[in-house]
Amino acid sequence: MTALSLRALNRALLDRQFLLARTDRTPLDVIGRLVALQAQEPNWPYVGLWSRIHDFTQADLTALVEDRKVVRSALLRSTQHLTAADDFRRLRPLVQPVLDRTAGSSYFTRNRATGHGTGLDAASLVTEGLALLGGRTLPRRELARQLAARHPGVDGRILAGEVELRTPLVHDPATGAWGSWGNRSAISVTPAEAWLGRPVAAAATGDGDAAKELIRRYLAAFGPAGVKDVQAWCGLTRLGEVVAEMGAELRRHSGPGGGELFDLAHAELPDPETPAPVRLLPAFDNVLLGHADRSRIIDDEDRPRVMPGSAQVRPTFLVDGRVHGTWSLDAGTLRLAPFRPLRATDRTALEQEAHRLLPFVGGTTVATAGGA
Repeated sequence: MTALSLRALNRALLDRQFLLARTDRTPLDVIGRLVALQAQEPNWPYVGLWSRIHDFTQADLTALVEDRKVVRSALLRSTQHLTAADDFRRLRPLVQPVLDRTAGSSYFTRNRATGHGTGLDAASLVTEGLALLGGRTLPRRELARQLAARHPGVDGRILAGEVELRTPLVHDPATGAWGSWGNRSAISVTPAEAWLGRPVAAAATGDGDAAKELIRRYLAAFGPAGVKDVQAWCGLTRLGEVVAEMGAELRRHSGPGGGELFDLAHAELPDPETPAPVRLLPAFDNVLLGHADRSRIIDDEDRPRVMPGSAQVRPTFLVDGRVHGTWSLDAGTLRLAPFRPLRATDRTALEQEAHRLLPFVGGTTVATAGGA
């Protein structure tokens, strides 16, 4: 096995994520390569693509959402993701056990046990939810209102959230594409099968071939990586058995700590000394969340500043390929907050990149804090 340094893993990750150099590929191609873009707030995937694609515009992605080639829905790790429609149809059934596990947590089951929800089982709830939707687009809060009316004393919002986990619903373009900043409460949902005009059942749950394809796709975007990394990214478990079955189609490496890493046999690794440009990343970017061991891109001491709890993952910027600080947009000002002092050349490069991003996010000014 080849021993890989932390820097070698960093440059491989950046290269596969189009963060070592922007690409001329289409947004649909890039989304397919990355498998899915985390999208708790609809604007953030746009920023992620802007940092990866030459001359990317908001209209490029919005058109894909409106044309139903890309959808926003609960997917990996039971969180909202933006993914190509064909990939969604294949992946959603495969990861459905993860979403069901989330929907079976006490947060949801306690709710169904209150008021007039006693005796309401998960299957009946899904049947009710789909009947209320009737194959059409409905604001999530209206779905919640109607469910609550049927089950007095039960929180309809939690019921609606459980329906969205247990059956494939997608967000309509008006609430799932670019818009005002901040989490949207007025999300509208549509049954995925009605929206796409095709069934979301292209892979059987637990299908070994589908799991192998998922691992191949993951490694193409995040490798080399270990089994625990793949599982942290998608939420599935027991993938070590699947990796073992893949045998010679995977190349083995050892990581900085001696752990076994896997990669596609044909995958090339960039020179670890390749310069890495400054990049601004959106909140929740999967490049930070795609591994159990994230040391290839962020120092352990910096993680609490980026991931402070309450499911937050703040927007960050990379210097020499690693997280060096966070950024925010407040009243038109893009504020850069380095974790430690920057060299003059890095500070200049960072501010230049921020000024390039400024009109894209609707900002007017860049402000940089002095240091740590």
